[in-house]
Amino acid sequence: MPDSSRSAREGYVVAVIGATGNVGREMLQTLVDRQFPVSKVHALASERSIGSEVSFGDDEVLKVQNLETFDFKGVDIALSSPGAKVSAIHAPRAAKAGCVVIDNTSQFRMDPDVPLVVPEVNPQDIARYKKKGIIANPNCSTIQMVVALKPLHDAFKIKRVVVSTYQSTSGQGKAAMDELFNQTKGIYANQSPLDTKSLFTKQIAFNVIPHIDIFMDDGATKEEWKMTVETKKILDPNIQVHANCARVGTFVGHAEYVNIETEKPITDKEARAILSKAPGVTVVDHRVDEGYVTPAEIVGEDNVYISRIRKDATVPNGLSFWIVADNLRKGAALNAVQIAEVLARDYLSVNA
Repeated sequence: MPDSSRSAREGYVVAVIGATGNVGREMLQTLVDRQFPVSKVHALASERSIGSEVSFGDDEVLKVQNLETFDFKGVDIALSSPGAKVSAIHAPRAAKAGCVVIDNTSQFRMDPDVPLVVPEVNPQDIARYKKKGIIANPNCSTIQMVVALKPLHDAFKIKRVVVSTYQSTSGQGKAAMDELFNQTKGIYANQSPLDTKSLFTKQIAFNVIPHIDIFMDDGATKEEWKMTVETKKILDPNIQVHANCARVGTFVGHAEYVNIETEKPITDKEARAILSKAPGVTVVDHRVDEGYVTPAEIVGEDNVYISRIRKDATVPNGLSFWIVADNLRKGAALNAVQIAEVLARDYLSVNA
């Protein structure tokens, strides 16, 4: 497993697995934006992408290398988002070579030996990475919710969460975004949207689909199951979570309406004050027209935005609020890079 000794150099050797995908490209950009100390970056993808190029900042272009044959020896950190089946093969291979893998897929999230981390919520769990050399990045919809829940849970002890999500097509990848674009274009050209339906079970343009991932035996979808079990693992196993997940016809940015019930009395004023001071959170909550944030406004933003904070009078200690975040950044790439930052600061060293 990786240890704290590193040969003297200016930065870390980083590999980005799935570098040609939406999240992979965002990981590369986020490394640059946050000035993560790198000495070398490897862009890895499947065989069909070999030789293609991806940008690393404004001035550097990386040639994509073959993940299948890449030797991870000497790589310090891998940011991985190639799909669960691919991660199942290559994340353990990279870890065995001495690389710490921060994996964005669903493959390892519920593995008891793999920490599931949101740095604003449970950074202390990163310490457990040495067991398998892998740290899991949670589901995008879970990440933005637990960032908002953490300070409220600390102050008021959350008992129950009911969340309804409005998730953009980028959460399903570039092909899903293309399907939305082509359907929208086709509708204006008097073409049937069903002519371009492929990834989604229903028309996605100008529509809302209450179905993300496969159906489970109890009628929930796997996306809803993920939000439930991941929140418990990250925040508190005693919190009851009921999720309702829908895909909406937008390109980037997930929105969620969250309703919580707490053990201690809670007011909207108290919640607003606490959330306003929370790390990674921006509160925009004015009870006037345009006094709230929508997904269209937060594309490219790092923080989780919270609006519409109000008391729920149907239960003794209830509160509702609206959350939006860029699912490609905080919901994926940024969270992974933030984990890498804690890992580098507290557990690894670039000096011998």
